[in-house]
Amino acid sequence: MRYDRDFDEEEEIERFRPMKMKKRRGAAGVHTPPPKESYEAHAEVQRWLKEQALEESGVKPEFNPTFLASQHDALWLLSSLALFYEADLITDVLHVVRSGKEASVYCCAAHPATGADYLAAKVYRPRMFRSLKNDAIYRRSRVQHDREGRVVRNARRFDTSNIGRALHVKSWIEYEFETQRLLHEGGADVPRPVSQIGNAMLMEYIGDVGDPAPLLKEVRLTRHEARSLFDCILHNIRLFLACNRIHGDLSEFNILYWQGKISIIDFAQAVDPHQNDAVFSLLLRDVERVCSHFARYGVAADARELALDIWNQQVGALF
Repeated sequence: MRYDRDFDEEEEIERFRPMKMKKRRGAAGVHTPPPKESYEAHAEVQRWLKEQALEESGVKPEFNPTFLASQHDALWLLSSLALFYEADLITDVLHVVRSGKEASVYCCAAHPATGADYLAAKVYRPRMFRSLKNDAIYRRSRVQHDREGRVVRNARRFDTSNIGRALHVKSWIEYEFETQRLLHEGGADVPRPVSQIGNAMLMEYIGDVGDPAPLLKEVRLTRHEARSLFDCILHNIRLFLACNRIHGDLSEFNILYWQGKISIIDFAQAVDPHQNDAVFSLLLRDVERVCSHFARYGVAADARELALDIWNQQVGALF
């Protein structure tokens, strides 16, 4: 609350006075007015003075987004996103974009220093691995690090203690962020990654505030547009492999559509084919799902032939 105009102190005291008090009777029976309320002691004035002191001292106000107050896991979300606020990356949390069992995505007001109006924050929950299927093939197909930052060649070194599980989660989130950064720099259609701290990732927001980009599964395309987007997605799969990555879980559920363009998201299960040559099955599954989705628009394609062609061009004829 700011007071930008000149004001009369007596007038302001009367405005802030809660209720006119009854005159008190003094010892001699004479009516005397109540003592004047201190202007400086009023709660509103004190709040304003504190805000001015914070501005002058350069100390940031406490991060306390109004939106999070209505969330049942507000404390978890607040602790997950506060460091982005402290790092001058976001200024507020505006609304939830998409919520799931393992992670939720929020639309945040971006700090002016980022050059963006809005950013998307993806916040993982500790239970993120409960629904991860065939975990072993993913762990064998990526580089992992222990608490000292050393490369872990044997995934069993991640023990089942709380510390071990925390390192496991940390390793996967860092790997997803680095994968998205690698692919974005390689020219792929993925949201620009901004930062990763703890269990949260910050990235480019696709859509308008209050109107996030829908998933491809939620969009009805024309046949002409479908063919164009199908070719675009296959091009991205080739780019991924050229960057030594296979998405590993690609489908219409993790492809965003906005203004005629697609953005591929969710790289938690991405793998490096050079770490494990058994991951062709994951590439094939990605291509099969894409072909299956676009078949409803009359796009005919042989998924296995396409997958083999992509694999052989980038990895080599191993099959």
